[in-house]
Amino acid sequence: MASAIEQLAKNANFGALAKATELKQRILFVLGALIIYRLGTYIPLPGIDPHAWQAIYNQRSGGILDMFNMFAGGALGRMTIFALNIMPYISASIIMQLASAMSKKLEEMRKEGEAGRMKFNQLTRYLTVLIATVQAYGLAVGLESFQGPNGPAVADPGLFFRISTVITIVGGTVFLVWLGEQITSRGVGNGISLIIFAGIVAELPRAFVSMLELGRQGQFNMLELLVILAMVVGVIAFIVYMERAQRRVTVQYPKRQAGNKMYGGDVNHIPLKLNTAGVIPPIFASLTIVGFAGADSSGITSQIAQFLQHGTVAYMALFGLLVAFFCFFYTAIVFNPEENAEMLRKYGGFIPGIRPGKNTADYLDYVLTRITTIGAAYLVFICILPEILIGHYNIPFYFGGTSLLIVVTVTMDTVAQIHSHMIAHQYEGLIKKTKLKGRRN
Repeated sequence: MASAIEQLAKNANFGALAKATELKQRILFVLGALIIYRLGTYIPLPGIDPHAWQAIYNQRSGGILDMFNMFAGGALGRMTIFALNIMPYISASIIMQLASAMSKKLEEMRKEGEAGRMKFNQLTRYLTVLIATVQAYGLAVGLESFQGPNGPAVADPGLFFRISTVITIVGGTVFLVWLGEQITSRGVGNGISLIIFAGIVAELPRAFVSMLELGRQGQFNMLELLVILAMVVGVIAFIVYMERAQRRVTVQYPKRQAGNKMYGGDVNHIPLKLNTAGVIPPIFASLTIVGFAGADSSGITSQIAQFLQHGTVAYMALFGLLVAFFCFFYTAIVFNPEENAEMLRKYGGFIPGIRPGKNTADYLDYVLTRITTIGAAYLVFICILPEILIGHYNIPFYFGGTSLLIVVTVTMDTVAQIHSHMIAHQYEGLIKKTKLKGRRN
């Protein structure tokens, strides 16, 4: 994260940022939207006794519950209107992407251009509302059964409480999805990722204080604390290095003669990132485990939750397998070798030593599979190693591999987009100056 900021400082002219009015407006819009989101994470659900719920949560915290609370930015621990955050939307995205991989109709819809993508996104929103409704109702029923040392979590249980809870939580989720889309279109960066990022970052100071308190209570000594902090810094540096790594496939364009002039002959590259999927695999894997283990507190799901307790071998194995699976799955969605090979053939480009068409597609698939294997191993390592320490030392989830990966990757992506806006603004300024000089001459 620090390297990304230093790189921006070296490459960007911050004097230009003061003059880039549109960019300033975009950044201010993002900050305003994130402030609204954070305010919503402190507005309690109607009918909830905050003190009673806090005592109940403290008794039941740990494992899957803390993981979900991390993605919710602490909203679940406070049982607020954003208790589900945008998790139903991410779950809906997982289902729709899996469905598009198996359904030709959905796949064709995604390839229909802007109109097709809008239809696909609309279906994802409808599914988000359905998932949020089911989860909100289950949460309302569960809250009515919770009893703590300070009394019940719900002061007046019943049908009215369930209906109001469902309407409030579903409305909060839909609002966050809309807010994320507005950040993406009118701000800087990916809105959904920034909402998750803001929730994690806002809770980091509290998590750090909690970790120091554990040290004071003798959970670990000062040397172990320094080792943990060094590990966090090392993980951040490793993430920055690996996220910048890429395999550049050389592409050459043949020369062609038009009249007395020669055109073409350029050499370009296809940059294939080591981690094409970004932060999607850990998020999808985490939410899938939450779905397996957190459905309810009785029956077979209770046994599954016990089996998948945080820190157990079963949890680590399932989490690692899911991260690797979603890494390959999402990479296959983002980068299609056949489409890229056809695009190269259409514009006359070719990879030196590889025939155009099917051979090029096979070569790209071969290269992508190899680097994705390394990328999947990197993601599994980043996500599993801190989780082992969290399970051993009871460190807050906010210092886990998934949270650090989200924070660092979203920071790098946002900084890169700010840099791109600044460069575009500088080019616009140069074009205007050139036109003014042309008019004067």
